[in-house]
Amino acid sequence: MTEDESGPRTATADPDEVERRLQMPLELAMATQRTVRRVLPDPVVDAVLRRCLELAVEAPTGSNLQNWAFVVVRDRAAKAAFAAQYRRAWSLYGGIGRKLRGSDPATARIMKSVQWQVDHFEQIPVLVVPCMRGGPRIPLAPMPSIVDTSYYGSIYPAVQNLLLAARAVGLGASLITLPLWSSIQARRILHLPLSVDPVCLVPLGWPIGSRPSEATSSPMRCREPMCWCSASCSSTGTRARSAPSCAHAATPLPTMDAWSSSSGSTRT
Repeated sequence: MTEDESGPRTATADPDEVERRLQMPLELAMATQRTVRRVLPDPVVDAVLRRCLELAVEAPTGSNLQNWAFVVVRDRAAKAAFAAQYRRAWSLYGGIGRKLRGSDPATARIMKSVQWQVDHFEQIPVLVVPCMRGGPRIPLAPMPSIVDTSYYGSIYPAVQNLLLAARAVGLGASLITLPLWSSIQARRILHLPLSVDPVCLVPLGWPIGSRPSEATSSPMRCREPMCWCSASCSSTGTRARSAPSCAHAATPLPTMDAWSSSSGSTRT
């Protein structure tokens, strides 16, 4: 796949060029979207970031409340404070990961990439913190799970729009949460009231190197979108567009009655 086919990865501040890049076909943006943690310290101009955020807020929200907020962090002191939170959380989370799955080559590559981001967090040019307005859950108050799914379900479509827009214009982006492990500290860093709930964090920057993102070839668990097999399904595929389908893809989905009465099938 050439850079022309997968989209440019070089920095730009030209509004016309940004609009041209945003004409990337949606399927191509979705198929080549990757987590990009290694980014340059070069600035991302406001016009490029604003355009991505404009597309982010085109996403739907529950009851059309549009109760989101996007906090843009460029201040070095604020980034340093988040970096300290990130390193504190990663020292625990990453340590556990290394002990449990450190011998797996794919996991080792991911952890190496995360470690780079942890070590260089202050140099990332811009952080976007998607938030929800309306306040966090009441501490210790029993709430049905639908409250959480409805609440957070109103921000992640916008986050995905942001990631796709970043992919199209050539920005490297990742979706992380460890720097927000303490919502109290996160609000203090951002000077947020209790009525605004920071949900996740998206670091943005121009990728290191201009090589396009190739489809990976590492085997994964069954990726057939209509697969009804159990977690023990042995089918594997790749992220390439020609990925083989699970053997179950050619068979009809079971009826609800058959599904509920089946003792060995659990939809995943």
